[in-house]
Amino acid sequence: MTQSQAMIEYEAFKQLGLKLDMSRGKPAPEQLDLSNPLLGELGSHLAADGADTRNYGIPSGLPEARALFGSLLDVPPAQVVVDGSASLALMHDTLAFAMLYGVPGGKPWSLQPVTFLCPVPGYDRHFSICESLGIRMVNVPLSASGPDMDMVEELVASDPGIKGMWCVPKFSNPTGAVYSDEVVRRLASMKAAAPDFRLMWDDAYRFHYLGERRIAMANVIDACAQAGNPDRAVVFASTSKVTFAGAGLAALASSPANIAWWQGRSAVRSIGPDKVNQLRHVRFLKDRAHVEALMERHRLLLKPKFDAVLAQFDALLGDIPGVRWTRPEGGYFIDLVTPDGCAKRTVALAKEAGITLTPAGAAFPYGRDPDDRNIRIAPSFPSLPEITQAARGIALALRAAVSG
Repeated sequence: MTQSQAMIEYEAFKQLGLKLDMSRGKPAPEQLDLSNPLLGELGSHLAADGADTRNYGIPSGLPEARALFGSLLDVPPAQVVVDGSASLALMHDTLAFAMLYGVPGGKPWSLQPVTFLCPVPGYDRHFSICESLGIRMVNVPLSASGPDMDMVEELVASDPGIKGMWCVPKFSNPTGAVYSDEVVRRLASMKAAAPDFRLMWDDAYRFHYLGERRIAMANVIDACAQAGNPDRAVVFASTSKVTFAGAGLAALASSPANIAWWQGRSAVRSIGPDKVNQLRHVRFLKDRAHVEALMERHRLLLKPKFDAVLAQFDALLGDIPGVRWTRPEGGYFIDLVTPDGCAKRTVALAKEAGITLTPAGAAFPYGRDPDDRNIRIAPSFPSLPEITQAARGIALALRAAVSG
């Protein structure tokens, strides 16, 4: 396709008058419908031990909810807290508590400048938490098997101000990277100048497969304990993309010391979580096998949309030097890489054609992609015909941006 043909096709596409918002990885209505039984009658409001879920108390979550997440995350239920509906809130509170009070083994982080390592491209909301709390961020390159560990180990060993690192270890947002067992082992065992260094382990996509291959990962909590750093990892998870995105369950898992620390700090802000929601989720999800079966139904809805995007990119972008995209085996995103300096222009041209994308640069701290080349594609929410059209429009916008 010549430069003039690219512009002609792009201008013709604009005339379709599309209005599609692909700025976030939202579940589609059909995915949410899979969990509609949650909206039915709860029946008994009594927990397994007879506790009245309508009342105050049980601040760390119902025992059966902790057991469910324990089975999902492969940790003992006593090392799990179930609280609220959003793991992002638990991540925010963990860092806020650390800044105010410190974590086991350290003083309040706010008493000195704090730095976090951020594998990039990464999750924009992680970076927003750090920015809001005044935590300095340092980019670390991310490959298909995890962060650049030589760089991570050198930085963490040399600077006591580096207190933590963001990790999305499985089907990372937005690249779909999966941390290798070797990366997990090195993260767990590396020397840290800060004795209170923490891995913020966002296990958001553990069961969110797109392909049929199932990927087992090393258990980071066990790896840290075996390496003599039992308090290093704090794992976060939720049912936000399993049941209802706005009304699910969130969990935190870690060492006994970190769980005790969390319980002590969170007791000040809450008398107890929404145990009614916890009970209905436990009764609906039942166990790990039922969760995996539900996620297979999600996969069957999502995979055709990802396939449609990849087919359009293959057809329209394969001949452009410097353009590439990921083919994730799970998660919610495709990372589209443009030639240097073309991402912002592509996003702007897509917007003119009625397609709203995540802002270029969002996958980097402070919203600054140093090469202006990464675009996060979120295929989940539009219908299959819409996502096919949108993928074509994005590809045409990129061709137009490259053409000048």
